[in-house]
Amino acid sequence: MSSESYTTTESTHTVSSPDPSTLYTKTWKPITTSPPTALLVFIHGYSDHCNAYGILFPHLASRGIEVRAIDQRGWGRSVRKPTDKGDSGGTDRVLGDITSFLREVIADNNREHKDVPIFLMGHSMGGAEVLHYAASGPEDVKRHIRGYLAEAPLVALHPATRPWGTTVVLGRVAAKIAPKTQKVNKLDEKLLSRDPEVQRAFVDDELCHDTGTLEQLAGMLDRGLALERGNVRIPRDVRSVWISHGTDDGVCEFKAAKDMFERMEVEDKEFKAYQGWYHKLHAEPGEDKTIFADDVADWILARCDQPSSMQAKSKL
Repeated sequence: MSSESYTTTESTHTVSSPDPSTLYTKTWKPITTSPPTALLVFIHGYSDHCNAYGILFPHLASRGIEVRAIDQRGWGRSVRKPTDKGDSGGTDRVLGDITSFLREVIADNNREHKDVPIFLMGHSMGGAEVLHYAASGPEDVKRHIRGYLAEAPLVALHPATRPWGTTVVLGRVAAKIAPKTQKVNKLDEKLLSRDPEVQRAFVDDELCHDTGTLEQLAGMLDRGLALERGNVRIPRDVRSVWISHGTDDGVCEFKAAKDMFERMEVEDKEFKAYQGWYHKLHAEPGEDKTIFADDVADWILARCDQPSSMQAKSKL
């Protein structure tokens, strides 16, 4: 991947209310004299951060898609002291932080480009957050979002790793009593990707700390359960939804995501199954990661009104 096709910029986003925080952000911007064809806002998953997505963001930038990503509260470079780890808060705060970041992106887009379509994408825990946002985000923000993409969304944990029902119930009770209590919930690196190098990189990455608070863990599981049971539904007026999932994902259950997708009433929806792939579709071995990046780019660009010379570039 040539760095000559894109530039990167690190910054911060300040959430001013109701719970102030300063969050790390990064932008991957296509090098072109014309505006980007699309703008993608990306939300990472559990024990993850926005600099851990390999070729995905550079590749999208090489196809004319500007990527704006954020390290959520409790994760990545948004952690500034040990007690910050995993302290994302409940669903209202999680979605509120996404709203705050989207408002900044929308304002920047209006000032710099005026009419570049905006897409919202998330992976795993972030994928579930994006689906919740499509269902219940504020309408004045959602009207700016052309489509939603969820990569291996956490609708349900895989049966082999799903906690017992009594454990979940007790966890909810504990979360109400001591919400800020931290708990290490280690992900099995062998379930994340078929690529041993990706597995090793995850283990060695100190920013992937596997630590959530009881409040964060309960909120994450409850968001998935609400999607799985159909208690949260994406309205039919949402324009476009794309869900991608590996059939051999050992972290998030493939069937639960597919069943949720089948219940969706959105007219323009697509479920992309990757046979034999694991959880990090963006970090699978060999050419697979490039195939996935191109699938993301193709889906986005097909929903943009204006063609771009960047789309015709040879894929790097």
